[in-house]
Amino acid sequence: MKQSNLIRAALAVFVTCGAVACLFADDKHEDNATVAAAKDEAGFQPLFDGRSLNNWEGREGFWRVEDGCIVGQTKEKFGGPNTFLVYKGEAPSDFELRFEYRMQGGNSGIQYRSKMLDDNSKKLFRVGGYQADFDANNTFSGIVYDEAGVAGGRNIMAERGTRVTYEKDGQKKVEKLPMSNQELGAAIKKGDWNQYVVIVNGPHLIHKINGNTTSEVIDHSDKALKSGILALQLHAGDPMKVEFRNLRIKKLDGGTSEK
Repeated sequence: MKQSNLIRAALAVFVTCGAVACLFADDKHEDNATVAAAKDEAGFQPLFDGRSLNNWEGREGFWRVEDGCIVGQTKEKFGGPNTFLVYKGEAPSDFELRFEYRMQGGNSGIQYRSKMLDDNSKKLFRVGGYQADFDANNTFSGIVYDEAGVAGGRNIMAERGTRVTYEKDGQKKVEKLPMSNQELGAAIKKGDWNQYVVIVNGPHLIHKINGNTTSEVIDHSDKALKSGILALQLHAGDPMKVEFRNLRIKKLDGGTSEK
C-alpha cells in the first residue's frame, strides 16, 4: 500500500474511533446528568397528585385542577378577603419546598409556618404568616411578606435583592444580595412558568426564583414563626388566574412536623 493510502486509512480509523468515543462520552454525560438530577430530588415528597385536590381545602368555586395543575381563578373583580387553598397534610417546620407557577394578572404566593384566621363557620379560608410572594407584574415576586400581620405586622420583611436580619432586641439589619432587584426581576418570566424554591431552616428563610436567590430573612425576633400550615393564595382585586404544578417538599434535619 502506498504511503498516501496508509495515511488515509489511519485518518479514517482515527475519525471513526473519535466519533465512537464522543458517542460514549455523550452517553456518559447523559447518565451523569440523570444521576445528578435524581440525587437533587432525593427525599422530596409530592404535595399534589396532579389529578385532584385531595389533601387540599379551599373556598368553593375558586380552585380546580386542570391539565395537571392547581388553578386558582377569579373571573370578575373579587372583593376579598384574600382566600387560600390550605394543605391538610403534614407540614414540617424546617423544609425545602419546590414548585412552578404561572400567572395572568394579580398577586399570589405560598404561605408557610402560617395559621388559619377563620372562624370555621365562615369558610373564607383566610391565612396569615410568612409568604413567598409573587405577582404578574414581577413587582413583588421573590420577596418575604408577612401576610395579615401574623409574623408581627412587619409587612414586607425582605425586599427583592436583600438579606434582612431581625435581632432579638428588635434591631433590623439590611444587606444587599449579589444580584440587584432589577436583575432578579429581569430573570423572572411574565406569563410563563417560573421555578420557585423556598428553604426554611430554623430562623433562616430563603426564597429563590429560577435558580437566583431573591430574598432572605434571618428572624431571631420574638415575632418569629416556628411552625404552621402551607397554603396557596388567591388575592382580592381584579380578575386573575394563578397555576401551580410540581409541588414537592423535603423535610430538613431537625424539622418537627405539625398540621
